Parts: sequence; structure tokens; C-alpha cells
Amino acid sequence: MSTLPALLDAVLVVSLVLLGLSALLVVVRLLRGPTGLDRLIALDVLVAEFLCGLVAYAALTGDSSFVPVVVAISLVGFLGSTTVARFVRRGTGR
Repeated sequence: MSTLPALLDAVLVVSLVLLGLSALLVVVRLLRGPTGLDRLIALDVLVAEFLCGLVAYAALTGDSSFVPVVVAISLVGFLGSTTVARFVRRGTGR
């Protein structure tokens, strides 16, 4: 572990566990989503949870080498979401 106080270590570990449980629920929505747009939103939330998990892990270990990875994945997720939103908007006749 890092040199963080014990309480902050515990908070980070609890947050990682809660992010994991939330990710399991999102995977259920991803598999059971009635429409493709529901599945896309679930995938976007899963990417956001993955990024939060990476940041929490980096804070827990004190390793800052994850920062470029987080920035790159967040940019790819943003571009993917906006691209799909444009296609969905075009399909509705607006």
C-alpha cells in the first residue's frame, strides 16, 4: 500500500468494492437491455466505472503511470458516445 492514512486506504478499498458491484449490475443491464441504445448507455457507464476504478487504484497504490491511460480511455469513450449520439439523432428525423 501507499503512505496514505489508514482511513483513506479503507475508503479507497470500499470504493473499489462498490465500483465492482456496480459494474456487475451494469453488465446485467448490458446483456438484458431491451434496445441497442440501452446497451450503449450501459457500456458508457461501464467505461466510466472502469476509469473511476483505475483512478482509485492509482490513488491507493500511489502509482501515477495510470494517468495517461485514464485520459486516453476517457477521450475514446467520449468520442464513441458522441458519434453514436449523432447517428441516433439522424435516425429520428431531426
